[in-house]
Amino acid sequence: MGFGSYDESEQERQQNDGGDAGDGSTVDAHENEHEGEASFEAGASTDDLVSQLQTMKDDDEDDEE
Repeated sequence: MGFGSYDESEQERQQNDGGDAGDGSTVDAHENEHEGEASFEAGASTDDLVSQLQTMKDDDEDDEE
């Protein structure tokens, strides 16, 4: 068989070797899906958070100079 030739039997062997054999080697992408809601309570006011963000931005600008 030359370079670039196609051999169907080789492809079949690869599919059989790498297929879902039920050995647990595959990953179910939907295994850990959850339905519901998530909520987050900051415990700080919006003004406090904005002030904290501005302080962080100012620190970054000081680091860049």
